[in-house]
Amino acid sequence: MSADAALDRKYYEAAAPRSLGERLTAAARDRIYADFLRLARPGPDTTLLDIGVSDVVNDAANVLERRYPHPHRITAAGLGTAEDFRTAHPAVAYRQIAADCRLPFPDRSFGIATSNAVLEHVGSPDNQRLMLAEMLRVADSVFLTVPHRYFPVEHHTAIPLLHWSDVAFRLACRRLGKAEWAEERNLILMTRARLAALVPPGRRARIGCTGLPLGPFSSNLYLHVEALAP
Repeated sequence: MSADAALDRKYYEAAAPRSLGERLTAAARDRIYADFLRLARPGPDTTLLDIGVSDVVNDAANVLERRYPHPHRITAAGLGTAEDFRTAHPAVAYRQIAADCRLPFPDRSFGIATSNAVLEHVGSPDNQRLMLAEMLRVADSVFLTVPHRYFPVEHHTAIPLLHWSDVAFRLACRRLGKAEWAEERNLILMTRARLAALVPPGRRARIGCTGLPLGPFSSNLYLHVEALAP
């Protein structure tokens, strides 16, 4: 198993099958999906690119592929060969991609590029800017979501509150045997300001809360970069 696949599976350790964590994660992603439909407004002919799909198949993963009524309009992209994903979603096209590289698609190949809980794992702010720039290159608009740092429970470790402080989070991860999540190459804890800093000049963008609703402490943040005017 690759390091990326291992971390993908480690994410769901905090949301084990049939657990409360899985039910809450699924509820959050259902709300994310509803906000995707409301803000990105895909039509039946809109082509979608979903970057960073999970090869973990459960009730919380890959909500777009599970819920979208036109799966044949979706191209999914991930780092692995995704055997389980492709078996679960045979109508969805799959393309393997490389980390921190240009996407293997021509400019404006898609109407919408989207990703869920991926941007925080790409290793550095420079890699985050590259990912967003590539999404904007290959699609007219972008809708992506990330876990919100100021949700009371950290998504990957289930550590409460201590992730609001870098020092406290690193110490807690080490004490609990979860030190990999304290490394930037595995996880960047995301805020509104960090999302806003990634938006290229001249592009209209909205940043807001989604997922489990808790006001300014909601579980997730979205970034919607609108299409350029004709």
